[in-house]
Amino acid sequence: MFVRLQGVTKSVTGSPLWPRWLPQLLPSSCVLCGQTDRNAVCEPCHEQHFTTRPRRCVQCAMPVPTTAKEIRCGDCLKNKPAFDATIVVADYAAPADQLVLALKFGAKLPLAPLMAGMLRDAAVHYADRGLALPTLLTAVPLGKSRLQERGFNQSLEIARPLSRQLNIPLEPLLVRLRDTLAQATLPTEERRRNISRAFVVPTQAMNYVRGAHIGVIDDVITTGETLNEIASTLKRFGARRVTNIVFSRTISK
Repeated sequence: MFVRLQGVTKSVTGSPLWPRWLPQLLPSSCVLCGQTDRNAVCEPCHEQHFTTRPRRCVQCAMPVPTTAKEIRCGDCLKNKPAFDATIVVADYAAPADQLVLALKFGAKLPLAPLMAGMLRDAAVHYADRGLALPTLLTAVPLGKSRLQERGFNQSLEIARPLSRQLNIPLEPLLVRLRDTLAQATLPTEERRRNISRAFVVPTQAMNYVRGAHIGVIDDVITTGETLNEIASTLKRFGARRVTNIVFSRTISK
């Protein structure tokens, strides 16, 4: 039996029927090439842009030569970050940057599960190399004013479906103590001062953090200063290991 409520057909269980037939009537288009497709990124674009996995530094995810003997790049060997590993999908360059910008500044929230799915694949590839995945996830928090301005936290939007896909719990482990200037607007040497002591683990999260391997979700890693500060904070509160799980990586520091 079906009933009609405000123009939407529902079964007696209350479940809407439209998700099964609406995509057939309203096809979408690929956000990268514009071709009509039911997926936000069509299969040809996905195959072309998101299946190649260049060798990367295990710690910061910068590309490294395939002939390199070390699993860490020279920068990480010389100046060891507070985080232990970084998983990324792609470089922050066309076309991956289009997805980040559309989600972050265009409020294209349906892209978040798509990006989470790509991150899941990258994480599985990482685990297949014998590297441990986190046991707990958290998203990089936004400051209050930026959250009010944007209306959502893009990192959290990615983290929610990723948590389900990896079957790893997601918890709000960090609070941003103050609004900081946008890191992208600052010279490299000022970014560390800008983000210093900007985060804290609240009392109710301390037991989750202590002894845990935590995965920190974000959309872009550039110089790594924000993620480094977060890792330092988590380890100061007892985290055993911190792995960044980030959609894209800027390839120049």
